Amino acid sequence: MRKAEVTRNTLETQVSVTLNLDGEGRGEFDTGVPFLDHMIDQIARHGAMDIRIVAHGDLHIDAHHTVEDIGITLGQAFARAIGDKKGVRRYGHAYVPLDEALSRVVVDLSGRPMLVFDVNFTRDKIGGFDVELVREFFQGFVNHAAITLHVDNLRGANSHHQAETLFKAFGRALRMASEHDPRLAGNAMPSTKGSL
Repeated sequence: MRKAEVTRNTLETQVSVTLNLDGEGRGEFDTGVPFLDHMIDQIARHGAMDIRIVAHGDLHIDAHHTVEDIGITLGQAFARAIGDKKGVRRYGHAYVPLDEALSRVVVDLSGRPMLVFDVNFTRDKIGGFDVELVREFFQGFVNHAAITLHVDNLRGANSHHQAETLFKAFGRALRMASEHDPRLAGNAMPSTKGSL
């Protein structure tokens, strides 16, 4: 099984992540940011991976550092768990609807961090959660997982629905990209360069 445990401690946050890419979709979260817990649970469930996150951050200021550092630490755990990427599909994509909202996420386990994020939320907050932090989470993940990620909300009127479709689609796309490709015989590198 492809697993990793990562702990990141700064003066602003303390984050511990346990990740099993070949899990059963179980999530366990204690971050102090309930909406983010709900969204990462979508990644776990739809990505069929087990994710456990414990985070303590400077939430008395706001959730920015905590959300960003969770994205960073989860990205580091993904990079460790995926390993050398031999035999994986490399690319993944998903379209996910939720009522009126529809999002598309495309992943390339490229080894090159790049985020293209085209999402216009209809509100600035979902409950007490600043929607601009969704991008911060994905940027942190992308930078430390070293993947290329395109995140597009194609339509939506409800910000909660918009966000949830993004995280569900991300989980499904990441799952597809991380799966072993039986045609690659387990050892072939899905790149003409010979490495990712």
